[in-house]
Amino acid sequence: MNHTGNINHHEVLRARVALLGSGTLPIRHQVAAYRTLVQVSPLAYLPLLTEALYEYSRIEFAHRPEMALALRAESVAAARRMCALEAGWGELLTTALVNYREQLELMGRQAELDAVDEEMALGTS
Repeated sequence: MNHTGNINHHEVLRARVALLGSGTLPIRHQVAAYRTLVQVSPLAYLPLLTEALYEYSRIEFAHRPEMALALRAESVAAARRMCALEAGWGELLTTALVNYREQLELMGRQAELDAVDEEMALGTS
């Protein structure tokens, strides 16, 4: 069985139609579409998902820090996955880590800040 056996092709089609439709798609719908499309085209949609998750956290969840942090952690995970799939995406990961770090700093989570700083230092050395 191939990896597409568990993919809901109707969801994939709906996601593509939503992104191609006229007008501006709300950020929450963009995130939902990218989450779906990453399953079938990770190289194309992981960078878009990474950026959209950050925007979603910033726009919709500034007043809910735990949710914003979870979205930024998902953004970092997407960027890490992109880096694992294809070389040359270190800047995407660095940006995601900076955004994640920003939220940790706002929340005063020093132990996690130290871990992010260490990962960022390893990535730039």
